[in-house]
Amino acid sequence: MSAETDVLFDAPGPKALVRHRIIAVLGVLLLLTLLFFVIKGLANPANDQLTADKWSPFIQWSTWQNYLIPGLIGTLTAAAISVVLAIIAGILLGLGRLSDLTAVRAVCGVFVEFFRAIPVLMMMFFAYFFGIFVLKIPGDVLPLFAAVVGLTFYNSCVIAELVRSGVHSLPRGQREAGYAIGLTSNQTLTAVLLPQAITSMLPSIVSQLVVILKDSALAYAVTYLELLRQGTNLAVYRGNLIPTLIVLAVIYIIINWALTRLARALEGRMRHGKRGIRPGPTDVGPDPALAVQEEDEKQAAASSDR
Repeated sequence: MSAETDVLFDAPGPKALVRHRIIAVLGVLLLLTLLFFVIKGLANPANDQLTADKWSPFIQWSTWQNYLIPGLIGTLTAAAISVVLAIIAGILLGLGRLSDLTAVRAVCGVFVEFFRAIPVLMMMFFAYFFGIFVLKIPGDVLPLFAAVVGLTFYNSCVIAELVRSGVHSLPRGQREAGYAIGLTSNQTLTAVLLPQAITSMLPSIVSQLVVILKDSALAYAVTYLELLRQGTNLAVYRGNLIPTLIVLAVIYIIINWALTRLARALEGRMRHGKRGIRPGPTDVGPDPALAVQEEDEKQAAASSDR
């Protein structure tokens, strides 16, 4: 237990440890009981959802080739495009909200507050009909366009707020240090404050990227063939809704887990440097205090000679 934990929380005594263990055991037993009744209900012949016949489609290559893999590719395509666009737009909007120009700050603020307040599904519908009647987008590209626009507009506004809050959370001395070495306000923001803000807010940004991946399932409403829609088509064709939803949930969990692990590795790389090299005893430069003392002694000796 760290010193900070010792200060913030009292270590539980023997009676508290026994009480915590009893509560944990009772909680596990309650969850197992609930799981038992759920499985029993699904295994009931009247429901017929957990039989081997309902799971057999997932060991057939045609199921993955015709349904799950195309749906997974659709989900990853929409999520990847939206992630790139949302990060770029979010950083630009965040910088705009931190700008010294009142007009830029006001426009970015209105944009962020407006699109952050609109549900993602509604923005997908707006983008869908805008693409039909105004942009005349072909039908095969239109669902992807609607999905990407809805996901990008909403999540870029959230990322912009994360960037803004990350910059404001930095110590005031960081900005003053930039001014002290002759940087302008914009140079200080982009070269000093923004890299630190992105690094400190990286866990929250990654959480938002996971949200983008999961919200891509909303594109089901604009006829985009993503993983959930393809899984639903499979469940209707095979009559195995519960097994299909379980398999889809496992796929989403694996993808999100991999994305989170990648983000943690990236965060560690950004925090500790590309190679993690720490200066050894031979790498340490001269002591600044000692250098100042030696310079003072030289000036004193020169004054005495005069």
